[in-house]
Amino acid sequence: MVDKKSENAGATVTRDQLAGLLNEDLAREYQAIIAYVVYSQVLKGPEFMNIADQLEIHAQQELSHALILSRQIDYLGKMPTVTPKTVRTSENAREMLRFDLDNENETIRNYRERVRQCEALGEYALAEQIRQILVEEQDHQIDLATALGEEVPDLTMPRK
Repeated sequence: MVDKKSENAGATVTRDQLAGLLNEDLAREYQAIIAYVVYSQVLKGPEFMNIADQLEIHAQQELSHALILSRQIDYLGKMPTVTPKTVRTSENAREMLRFDLDNENETIRNYRERVRQCEALGEYALAEQIRQILVEEQDHQIDLATALGEEVPDLTMPRK
């Protein structure tokens, strides 16, 4: 049975609310840029060298996402935020990668919802922009889960 509340969740937002949600996403992209820049430089040990190189690429992709989101927020008539979400750090490399994976999981869930919200508003081009970002975010998720030796989390299930 389809949950009508989640099926119609995207239909209840206004353009102003969508801009606000995209600003939250933008703050998360800033967080990711900072985290990937730092983590890529401080990860130590031969087992983390490949992922460290990947994190440098991720940082560049997150900057691209931030630019796309900023443009779309402006398109919706709002000012893009300038404040990142808090970046968590650790001396433990596995913990840092766990922080990243947790953040990517949250980002993917939010972007999936954004696509539904954009389409409910008839903002199909904006939904396509978010879909393209989502493709890269899922690649980041795969890279991080692999580096941690884990299966990629199934985000189709409701949050606990």
